[in-house]
Amino acid sequence: MYPFPHYHPTAHEVLGIAAGHATLMLGGPRGRTFEVRSGDVIVIPAGVAHRQLAKSADFLVVGGYPIGAASRDLLRGEPGERPEADHRIDAVPLPGADPVEGKPGALTALWT
Repeated sequence: MYPFPHYHPTAHEVLGIAAGHATLMLGGPRGRTFEVRSGDVIVIPAGVAHRQLAKSADFLVVGGYPIGAASRDLLRGEPGERPEADHRIDAVPLPGADPVEGKPGALTALWT
C-alpha cells in the first residue's frame, strides 16, 4: 500500500495483511484510520481513497482485484479527475464472489 492517498476508478481491491501491522486511512482526508495486522482482510470498493500512514518493519500486504477487472488505474485525487473518474467508478460491476468466503459470501450478500 502506498503512503500517499490514491484510489482505483476501474476496480475493487482486496488487501490481505500477511505480516506485521500498519495504520491505514480509508476514505480520503476525511476518512477513518484503522489499525490492521497479520490475518486481516480489507475490501476497498472502486473509488474509495486509501493510504498507509505507518507500518511495522515487517509489514507485508498482498493485494488483488476481481477476475476480469479492468486495468487498475491509480488516481490521486488531482484537480480535473472528476467527473470522468466517477463515470468509470459507476461502471465497475459488483464482485462475483467474496475474496475470503467465495460464492456466496458475506461480501456478495452485503453488496447486492
